[in-house]
Amino acid sequence: MSLELISLENIQEFAHHYGYWAIFLGILLENLGIPLPGETVTLVGGFLAGSNELNYWIVLGIAVSGAFIGGICGYWIGRLGGWSFLLQVGKIFRISEVRLLSIKEQFSQNAAKAVFFGRFFALLRIFAAPLAGIAEMPFRTFLVYNILGASAWASLMVTLAFFAGKIVSLEQLVAWVSQFAILALLILAALILIPLWLESRQVRE
Repeated sequence: MSLELISLENIQEFAHHYGYWAIFLGILLENLGIPLPGETVTLVGGFLAGSNELNYWIVLGIAVSGAFIGGICGYWIGRLGGWSFLLQVGKIFRISEVRLLSIKEQFSQNAAKAVFFGRFFALLRIFAAPLAGIAEMPFRTFLVYNILGASAWASLMVTLAFFAGKIVSLEQLVAWVSQFAILALLILAALILIPLWLESRQVRE
């Protein structure tokens, strides 16, 4: 899919034509692990609710539902076939199975945090649920953190767009939220990678 097909203008057009279904499917597909701009879709839904084109509570409900259901599907995709796929990717990039098992174990220890907070970070929102499945996170535990994360994320995005959209343009709002999500991802990556690098350096010394 080209960038032109998923531009803000096209998302707005889909939302105008298909209403709540466009928002639900956009969020659902992203949480399935498909790299679609679910965050932008949610902001568009909140913005249209603020413009009285859609109902705020319905937009919020379908945003939570799309994220929750998509998360469940993503979990089972990872649980049923994610590990074998990861092993194949590891072979391509020459990552040993032992190393992958170590990464899997580390993720398992932080899976609950990843599922909840992952929705607020670019890219991690797409992969958190499949990775939870690969890590064999207990399904009941996943359900709890999945619904909590989906509710918190959708409430923030929809409400932000609902009120902020009355003050700034949708384009500016999407740009600010995207920049913040990328910055948050970079900070998270630094918090994870720097300790690993320091540990590796100490081992070499």
